[in-house]
Amino acid sequence: MDVHWSKDLDRWLEPFTAALGHKTRARMCPAYVAGLIGPGDRKSVQPMAARDLGVSYDQLHHFIGSGSWDAAPLEAALLIEADRMVGGDDAWLIVDDTALPKKGRHSVGVAPQYASTLGKNANCQTMVSLTLASNEVPVTVGLRLFLPGSWTDDADRLARAGVPGELRGYRTKPEIALAEIDRVRVAGVRFGCVLADAGYGLSAGFRQALSERGLRWAVGIPKHQKVYPADVAMIFPVAGRGRPRQRHIPDTRSTDAQATLEHARWQKISWRRGTKGRLAARFAALRVRVADGPTQRIHDMGAQHLPGEEVWVVGEHRSTGERKYYLSNLPPETPVKRLAGAIKARWVCEQALSS
Repeated sequence: MDVHWSKDLDRWLEPFTAALGHKTRARMCPAYVAGLIGPGDRKSVQPMAARDLGVSYDQLHHFIGSGSWDAAPLEAALLIEADRMVGGDDAWLIVDDTALPKKGRHSVGVAPQYASTLGKNANCQTMVSLTLASNEVPVTVGLRLFLPGSWTDDADRLARAGVPGELRGYRTKPEIALAEIDRVRVAGVRFGCVLADAGYGLSAGFRQALSERGLRWAVGIPKHQKVYPADVAMIFPVAGRGRPRQRHIPDTRSTDAQATLEHARWQKISWRRGTKGRLAARFAALRVRVADGPTQRIHDMGAQHLPGEEVWVVGEHRSTGERKYYLSNLPPETPVKRLAGAIKARWVCEQALSS
């Protein structure tokens, strides 16, 4: 291993080797990480040990294969270092999925499901990731395995795979994400806004939980997400016959996000420079009340969601003809350029997870 960069690596790993609390593991850790990121195509233990004259195959194999590790001290060290590097009020906390395509059915959590890396359904493991980012510098701070129902509904399969008892219950991806957000907040990690794609943004419970925590957020939504005008009022309907109505209803119908923005003012906005020049798209934004309140029967429309939180609904028209829609609880005075910048900041998590 080259002396110059090995010293830099040792210095960078120092908080993590200290967290290991084990002298031998602390000595093996830099050798193993150097093997993973250093030269050579083969990253299994034997060729890595052969390239490093300071450790033997048996030592490196024992480091990897011996016993259970307590990940908590390492995760705590990671959060401290991530916050030191990129944390702050202008940082983004980005929620996303990442998938590992797999063959067979024995790896924990593997199942036919949507694989984000492939853009289609495939046999894979899926993980919920959290990335802390600032000034286009991403640091992955959380990665938790999602267990599909085909696993959590099969107690024997969970036992055979050695899944810990406290992790055998089914949790949705938004539930996993919220638990991870709580974890990084308790650790004191600083960020200004949570970002997520429509896989999370379509969950009213996820959005509401973020607001209940006092967090700012900007999330993708399907184009058919219903919203009300910001000035919607709750009124008592006039009963044409029968008993007087007992509950308020909105004085106007909800419409989907696409229709709401159809006649809005659109403007071209650039958010950063790409490899082929400035990246730009057309954006429009309106204040609305998202239709995710309690359900209630309204006239002949059946059960409808009542108005919930006042938020921004944002539309994006890309040069390819693709259209995307978003919700955000950023303040009412937020400029459209700032909304667009928040929405497009999510790209850095893809960079972090693909590297």
